[in-house]
Amino acid sequence: MENGHNGNSRGALIVLEGLDRSGKTSQSSRLLPYLEGLGLSVELWRFPDRNTYVGEMISSYLANKSQLDDRTIHLLFSANRWEKRSLMETKLRSGTTLIVDRYSYSGVAFSSAKGLDIEWCKVKTCLSCYKHEISFVQAPEMGLLAPDLVVYLDIPPEKAAERGGYGGERYEQLEFQRKVAEHYKILHDTTWKGHCVDAPLEHATGRPDTVDGLIPSHPACYTIKVFPPFFTCPVLCFWVAGITDPKCKASLHVK
Repeated sequence: MENGHNGNSRGALIVLEGLDRSGKTSQSSRLLPYLEGLGLSVELWRFPDRNTYVGEMISSYLANKSQLDDRTIHLLFSANRWEKRSLMETKLRSGTTLIVDRYSYSGVAFSSAKGLDIEWCKVKTCLSCYKHEISFVQAPEMGLLAPDLVVYLDIPPEKAAERGGYGGERYEQLEFQRKVAEHYKILHDTTWKGHCVDAPLEHATGRPDTVDGLIPSHPACYTIKVFPPFFTCPVLCFWVAGITDPKCKASLHVK
């Protein structure tokens, strides 16, 4: 879906991805006041959103208080994103920039690391008489809003495991995180530019380490895109969508 937007520019959808304890929460929390200082209306979102009904089920699962089939929890994570889809579009159209801590890419990387292979249980669809294959782990994301920018915080799993609080939730196991890291690499393609940063938690200047040359100084994209009706691996053609979008009139580099 692409719709024009009359009036002021819409907000940007900025996603931070990475392993558990890679610094996503710290970086996104620091990015919020930085972008506000540029005069932008900004909100910080996190997935899973544990305040919804579906989010409560996910939270119980992650805390090892309940057991669910891998396919079931994968669909719950996706449903949690769908719960917020309408509000997300409303916020963006109103001019609010959203910084999102985890999004669809986590769902693909984590579930495939658990054994739900990206090529597993393919769904057949047809458009203009051409058949396309969609993997099970990607299909639930079709129609969710595609980010304008995704920043992947690249950190060795061993380094992440040294950070405070590691091991408190189900997925925070070093061997599993190594698998997740490998599946992020599988999703990497040539469109995935400028995302790979060293994920330090501290920066002497207080300026978020993720912003240099990456974050829009003033988002001016007039269209909102969604994940396409079908896609094959790689799904991440949208990880830098908007940087070269001719409809984006503003500079997309922080000076």
